[in-house]
Amino acid sequence: MKIISRHYKKMKIAYIKVAVLAIIAAAFCLPHMQRLESTGDNIFTVYLNGTQVGIMGDIEEADDCLIAARKRLAGSSDEMVLAESEMTFEGDEVLWGTVDDDGVIISNMVTAMRGSVKETLNRSYTVKINEYTVNLASTQEVLALLQASIKKYDGENTYNVDLVLDSERELNVLTTQIYSTEEQKEKEEEEAEEVMTSVGINAAIDEMFQDIEPAAEKDFSDYELGLLSLEFGDTVEVVEAYLQDYELTPLSQAIDEVTKDQEKEQIYEVVSGDTLSQIAEKNEIPLADLVAMNETIESENSMIRVGDELIVTVPEPELSVERVEQMYYEEDYEAEIVYVDNDDWYTNQTQTLQEPSAGHRKVVADVFYRNKEEVSREILKEEITYEAVPKVVERGTKIPPTYIKPISGGRLTSNFGRRKAPTRGASTYHKGVDWATPVGTAVMASSTGTVAKAGWGSGYGYVVYINHADGRQTRYGHLSKVLVSQGQTVTQGQKIALSGNTGVSTGPHVHFEVLINGSQVNPFDYLN
Repeated sequence: MKIISRHYKKMKIAYIKVAVLAIIAAAFCLPHMQRLESTGDNIFTVYLNGTQVGIMGDIEEADDCLIAARKRLAGSSDEMVLAESEMTFEGDEVLWGTVDDDGVIISNMVTAMRGSVKETLNRSYTVKINEYTVNLASTQEVLALLQASIKKYDGENTYNVDLVLDSERELNVLTTQIYSTEEQKEKEEEEAEEVMTSVGINAAIDEMFQDIEPAAEKDFSDYELGLLSLEFGDTVEVVEAYLQDYELTPLSQAIDEVTKDQEKEQIYEVVSGDTLSQIAEKNEIPLADLVAMNETIESENSMIRVGDELIVTVPEPELSVERVEQMYYEEDYEAEIVYVDNDDWYTNQTQTLQEPSAGHRKVVADVFYRNKEEVSREILKEEITYEAVPKVVERGTKIPPTYIKPISGGRLTSNFGRRKAPTRGASTYHKGVDWATPVGTAVMASSTGTVAKAGWGSGYGYVVYINHADGRQTRYGHLSKVLVSQGQTVTQGQKIALSGNTGVSTGPHVHFEVLINGSQVNPFDYLN
């Protein structure tokens, strides 16, 4: 019995050793069981947004797993997803430890982030037209917006808009290209035909006949009337963006904003014959608004010169469309005026020598438009039914004298025209303009001329009349002292008198008149 008992104990110990060795071997073979070095914390429990997502033996691998999890979360949608991703760790020091597979950890991270999604950004497109921008949900909406801009000018829907990369920009910026489906087809056919005929004898024959046969003049029926070309008049830039829902504009609203006319400021250059009232009427702006928009204009009576630039407003859409239309029309037309120069006359002196008579013609022309406004036209063919008779005008070539305000400073107290009589004996129709100024202010000749009268003039008080070379006359009234005499020649700006309060007057001031053929006119129409 003792021998058997001893043998049993030996067998038991052997079994235990084998079991331990098996466990150790299994530990080495299992993929998630690792022998860890004892260097402080060497196994880590990983938490994402407070949720345990796995156990790792190397903390640096957690960042790689998080990047992979983010890619997987973002890859599940065309939209940009923003989610919380706060990662924390709990470390421990062990000899042996079980760690999780990276794939399991990544899946757990995706689940943890889905539960903490902050917001989803839509893949969108920002359209920029000059200073205007609008955000749309897709390229289809961008194209629909641009197509709507040309639709009102392209009744037959022959032109299409496409988006292409802007070759002049380093970044991925899209711009527009407008093409005609018919032109595209013709271009492809021509390219194929050129390949076949541009080699060998065919090319030589074509060149020979081009030299021999002159181009025949077109008949009216040979022209292809209608819309010839169409393009945007403003630069359009389209860039991809990720935006929230509230930042997107509905397509219908965007179309309204882009295609409807808006009041836009433009520069108007004054041309010969312009007045402020004519400019306001031409641009459909109230005269008071035109004055308010331009700091250089003090009042409705301010002088303007040829070449002056004024700010005006014009109705124009955010995205302008420029087009060329080929048109046939018949019209009465006027011949250009024929001028006969007279070196003895001033440029403001004219005389009609022959009255005009309208003619009639048939025309084919290319008409250039910007939006609804015609910019110019080029006549391609013209057939005169009957000739127009031109107007013949004799005109002077000498530059007429200029006129300046007769005093420095002063306060305008009475304009030219109808008024309430300021005092007994005064006229209710004011034949000049008045500036209030202290007695003794220097009064100057408005233009070079000859003194026609200098002295007392009844209601005018002390007065000076000056005749000028262009036939006009200026008068200066209510003076306190006259410094010139009848028959004397004076130059523009020369002191001729001192202001006063003589005659029928309500206070110290200078009364100034301009007369043409003996009749008073508004002096502000002639002062520079």
